Amino acid sequence: MPLFWDPTYLLLIPPMLLALYASSKVKSTFEKYSRYRSSSGVTGAEVARGVLRSAGLGDVNIGRTSGQLSDHYDPRKRELKLSDGVYSSPSLAALGVAAHEAGHALQDAEGYMPLKLRQGVWPMAAFGSNLGPIIAIVGILMTAMTGAGWAHIVAQVGIWVFAGATVFTVMTLPVELNASRRALAVLEGSGYIGSDERPHVKKVLDAAALTYLASAFMAVMMLLRFILLFAMVSRRS
Repeated sequence: MPLFWDPTYLLLIPPMLLALYASSKVKSTFEKYSRYRSSSGVTGAEVARGVLRSAGLGDVNIGRTSGQLSDHYDPRKRELKLSDGVYSSPSLAALGVAAHEAGHALQDAEGYMPLKLRQGVWPMAAFGSNLGPIIAIVGILMTAMTGAGWAHIVAQVGIWVFAGATVFTVMTLPVELNASRRALAVLEGSGYIGSDERPHVKKVLDAAALTYLASAFMAVMMLLRFILLFAMVSRRS
Protein backbone atom coordinates (compact mmCIF):
# COMPACT_ATOMS: atom_id res chain seq x y z
CA MET A 1 0.00 0.00 0.00
CA PRO A 2 1.47 3.42 -0.90
CA LEU A 3 2.41 5.41 2.19
CA PHE A 4 1.70 8.83 0.74
CA TRP A 5 -1.23 8.29 -1.60
CA ASP A 6 -4.10 5.88 -2.08
CA PRO A 7 -7.52 6.17 -3.75
CA THR A 8 -9.32 6.55 -0.43
CA TYR A 9 -8.03 10.12 -0.20
CA LEU A 10 -10.71 10.95 -2.78
CA LEU A 11 -13.33 10.32 -0.10
CA LEU A 12 -12.10 13.39 1.79
CA ILE A 13 -12.41 15.84 -1.09
CA PRO A 14 -16.20 16.42 -0.88
CA PRO A 15 -16.24 17.05 2.90
CA MET A 16 -13.19 19.31 2.61
CA LEU A 17 -14.93 21.40 -0.04
CA LEU A 18 -18.10 21.54 2.06
CA ALA A 19 -16.09 22.58 5.12
CA LEU A 20 -14.41 25.41 3.20
CA TYR A 21 -17.76 26.60 1.88
CA ALA A 22 -19.41 26.36 5.29
CA SER A 23 -16.64 28.32 6.99
CA SER A 24 -16.83 31.07 4.38
CA LYS A 25 -20.64 31.09 4.48
CA VAL A 26 -20.98 31.41 8.24
CA LYS A 27 -18.41 34.21 8.43
CA SER A 28 -19.87 36.22 5.57
CA THR A 29 -23.45 35.73 6.79
CA PHE A 30 -22.59 36.71 10.36
CA GLU A 31 -20.68 39.78 9.19
CA LYS A 32 -23.55 40.81 6.90
CA TYR A 33 -26.27 40.59 9.55
CA SER A 34 -24.03 42.06 12.21
CA ARG A 35 -24.71 45.31 10.38
CA TYR A 36 -28.50 44.89 10.73
CA ARG A 37 -29.68 46.41 14.02
CA SER A 38 -32.72 44.65 15.50
CA SER A 39 -35.93 46.61 15.86
CA SER A 40 -36.01 45.87 19.60
CA GLY A 41 -32.53 47.30 20.14
CA VAL A 42 -31.64 44.73 22.82
CA THR A 43 -28.18 43.17 22.96
CA GLY A 44 -27.22 39.54 22.71
CA ALA A 45 -26.58 39.34 26.46
CA GLU A 46 -29.99 40.87 27.20
CA VAL A 47 -31.71 38.35 24.96
CA ALA A 48 -29.88 35.46 26.62
CA ARG A 49 -30.84 36.72 30.09
CA GLY A 50 -34.45 37.19 29.01
CA VAL A 51 -34.70 33.70 27.55
CA LEU A 52 -33.15 32.12 30.63
CA ARG A 53 -35.27 34.11 33.09
CA SER A 54 -38.48 33.21 31.26
CA ALA A 55 -37.55 29.54 31.65
CA GLY A 56 -36.67 29.92 35.34
CA LEU A 57 -32.94 29.54 34.68
CA GLY A 58 -31.68 32.70 36.32
CA ASP A 59 -28.89 30.71 37.97
CA VAL A 60 -27.14 30.08 34.64
CA ASN A 61 -24.13 32.38 34.45
CA ILE A 62 -23.69 34.55 31.34
CA GLY A 63 -20.20 35.80 30.57
CA ARG A 64 -17.86 36.84 27.79
CA THR A 65 -15.40 34.76 25.82
CA SER A 66 -12.67 35.86 23.45
CA GLY A 67 -12.64 35.17 19.73
CA GLN A 68 -15.19 35.43 16.97
CA LEU A 69 -18.09 32.97 16.86
CA SER A 70 -16.70 31.25 19.97
CA ASP A 71 -20.07 31.39 21.74
CA HIS A 72 -21.04 28.24 23.63
CA TYR A 73 -23.00 26.78 26.53
CA ASP A 74 -21.17 24.53 29.02
CA PRO A 75 -23.69 22.12 30.61
CA ARG A 76 -21.13 20.93 33.18
CA LYS A 77 -20.60 24.41 34.60
CA ARG A 78 -24.01 25.77 33.61
CA GLU A 79 -22.34 28.72 31.94
CA LEU A 80 -23.27 30.53 28.76
CA LYS A 81 -20.35 32.33 27.14
CA LEU A 82 -20.89 34.97 24.46
CA SER A 83 -18.19 36.48 22.27
CA ASP A 84 -17.62 40.23 22.30
CA GLY A 85 -19.32 40.57 18.92
CA VAL A 86 -22.48 39.03 20.35
CA TYR A 87 -22.55 40.01 24.03
CA SER A 88 -23.00 43.76 23.62
CA SER A 89 -24.33 43.92 20.06
CA PRO A 90 -27.99 44.64 19.16
CA SER A 91 -27.58 43.16 15.68
CA LEU A 92 -29.79 40.44 14.23
CA ALA A 93 -26.77 38.16 14.00
CA ALA A 94 -25.95 38.64 17.68
CA LEU A 95 -29.53 38.01 18.79
CA GLY A 96 -29.69 34.81 16.77
CA VAL A 97 -26.44 33.44 18.18
CA ALA A 98 -27.30 34.42 21.77
CA ALA A 99 -30.77 32.86 21.59
CA HIS A 100 -29.29 29.73 20.02
CA GLU A 101 -26.85 29.26 22.91
CA ALA A 102 -29.61 29.98 25.42
CA GLY A 103 -31.54 27.24 23.62
CA HIS A 104 -28.86 24.77 24.72
CA ALA A 105 -29.43 25.80 28.34
CA LEU A 106 -33.13 25.12 27.86
CA GLN A 107 -32.31 21.70 26.41
CA ASP A 108 -30.12 20.95 29.41
CA ALA A 109 -32.81 22.00 31.90
CA GLU A 110 -35.44 19.91 30.13
CA GLY A 111 -33.25 16.83 29.90
CA TYR A 112 -33.37 16.90 26.10
CA MET A 113 -32.35 13.35 25.22
CA PRO A 114 -30.05 14.02 22.21
CA LEU A 115 -28.09 16.49 24.38
CA LYS A 116 -27.83 13.96 27.22
CA LEU A 117 -26.65 11.27 24.83
CA ARG A 118 -24.07 13.63 23.34
CA GLN A 119 -22.79 14.51 26.81
CA GLY A 120 -22.48 10.80 27.58
CA VAL A 121 -20.35 10.19 24.49
CA TRP A 122 -18.21 13.32 25.02
CA PRO A 123 -15.38 11.78 27.12
CA MET A 124 -14.67 9.14 24.49
CA ALA A 125 -15.12 11.68 21.70
CA ALA A 126 -12.56 14.08 23.19
CA PHE A 127 -10.05 11.25 23.34
CA GLY A 128 -11.00 9.64 20.06
CA SER A 129 -10.97 12.72 17.85
CA ASN A 130 -7.28 13.32 18.61
CA LEU A 131 -5.77 9.90 19.20
CA GLY A 132 -8.13 7.67 17.24
CA PRO A 133 -6.79 8.61 13.79
CA ILE A 134 -3.18 8.29 14.98
CA ILE A 135 -3.75 4.83 16.46
CA ALA A 136 -5.67 3.71 13.37
CA ILE A 137 -3.04 4.90 10.89
CA VAL A 138 -0.18 3.38 12.91
CA GLY A 139 -2.04 0.08 13.09
CA ILE A 140 -2.87 0.12 9.37
CA LEU A 141 0.72 0.92 8.38
CA MET A 142 2.09 -1.78 10.66
CA THR A 143 -0.43 -4.25 9.24
CA ALA A 144 0.69 -3.36 5.71
CA MET A 145 4.37 -3.77 6.59
CA THR A 146 4.32 -6.78 8.92
CA GLY A 147 0.92 -8.41 8.65
CA ALA A 148 1.23 -9.22 12.36
CA GLY A 149 -1.88 -10.03 14.35
CA TRP A 150 -1.10 -7.39 16.97
CA ALA A 151 -1.03 -4.74 14.24
CA HIS A 152 -4.58 -5.74 13.27
CA ILE A 153 -5.65 -5.19 16.87
CA VAL A 154 -4.02 -1.76 17.03
CA ALA A 155 -5.78 -0.69 13.82
CA GLN A 156 -9.13 -1.97 15.04
CA VAL A 157 -8.76 -0.17 18.38
CA GLY A 158 -7.98 3.08 16.59
CA ILE A 159 -10.97 2.69 14.27
CA TRP A 160 -13.36 1.96 17.15
CA VAL A 161 -12.03 4.88 19.18
CA PHE A 162 -12.47 7.24 16.26
CA ALA A 163 -15.93 5.79 15.65
CA GLY A 164 -16.91 7.07 19.10
CA ALA A 165 -15.79 10.55 18.15
CA THR A 166 -17.74 10.27 14.89
CA VAL A 167 -20.92 9.34 16.75
CA PHE A 168 -20.49 12.44 18.91
CA THR A 169 -20.07 14.65 15.85
CA VAL A 170 -23.14 13.23 14.14
CA MET A 171 -25.21 13.53 17.31
CA THR A 172 -24.33 17.23 17.44
CA LEU A 173 -26.54 17.88 14.39
CA PRO A 174 -29.99 17.32 15.96
CA VAL A 175 -28.89 19.17 19.10
CA GLU A 176 -27.84 22.24 17.14
CA LEU A 177 -30.86 22.22 14.83
CA ASN A 178 -33.21 21.99 17.79
CA ALA A 179 -31.45 24.90 19.52
CA SER A 180 -31.87 27.00 16.37
CA ARG A 181 -35.59 26.20 16.16
CA ARG A 182 -35.97 27.22 19.80
CA ALA A 183 -34.03 30.42 19.13
CA LEU A 184 -36.28 31.52 16.26
CA ALA A 185 -39.43 30.73 18.22
CA VAL A 186 -38.41 32.61 21.35
CA LEU A 187 -37.00 35.62 19.49
CA GLU A 188 -40.19 36.17 17.54
CA GLY A 189 -42.55 35.05 20.29
CA SER A 190 -41.00 37.37 22.86
CA GLY A 191 -40.90 40.35 20.51
CA TYR A 192 -37.11 40.55 20.24
CA ILE A 193 -37.40 40.48 16.45
CA GLY A 194 -40.22 41.28 14.04
CA SER A 195 -41.67 38.85 11.54
CA ASP A 196 -39.81 40.66 8.77
CA GLU A 197 -36.51 40.11 10.62
CA ARG A 198 -37.02 36.39 11.14
CA PRO A 199 -35.72 35.35 7.68
CA HIS A 200 -32.48 37.25 8.30
CA VAL A 201 -31.89 35.58 11.66
CA LYS A 202 -32.71 32.21 10.13
CA LYS A 203 -30.00 32.72 7.51
CA VAL A 204 -27.45 33.25 10.29
CA LEU A 205 -28.56 30.09 12.11
CA ASP A 206 -28.72 28.05 8.91
CA ALA A 207 -25.18 29.09 8.00
CA ALA A 208 -23.97 28.00 11.44
CA ALA A 209 -25.77 24.66 11.07
CA LEU A 210 -23.92 24.09 7.81
CA THR A 211 -20.61 24.02 9.71
CA TYR A 212 -21.90 21.20 11.93
CA LEU A 213 -23.09 19.31 8.86
CA ALA A 214 -19.64 19.69 7.30
CA SER A 215 -17.95 18.41 10.47
CA ALA A 216 -20.23 15.38 10.61
CA PHE A 217 -19.68 14.65 6.92
CA MET A 218 -15.91 14.86 7.34
CA ALA A 219 -15.91 12.57 10.38
CA VAL A 220 -18.04 9.94 8.63
CA MET A 221 -15.88 9.96 5.51
CA MET A 222 -12.67 9.74 7.54
CA LEU A 223 -14.07 6.76 9.43
CA LEU A 224 -15.08 5.12 6.14
CA ARG A 225 -11.58 5.73 4.80
CA PHE A 226 -9.95 4.05 7.80
CA ILE A 227 -12.27 1.05 7.45
CA LEU A 228 -11.51 0.70 3.73
CA LEU A 229 -7.76 1.05 4.29
CA PHE A 230 -7.83 -1.59 6.98
CA ALA A 231 -9.79 -3.93 4.72
CA MET A 232 -7.31 -3.36 1.89
CA VAL A 233 -4.18 -4.08 3.91
CA SER A 234 -5.81 -7.04 5.70
CA ARG A 235 -6.51 -8.74 2.37
CA ARG A 236 -2.89 -8.27 1.30
CA SER A 237 -1.31 -9.40 4.56
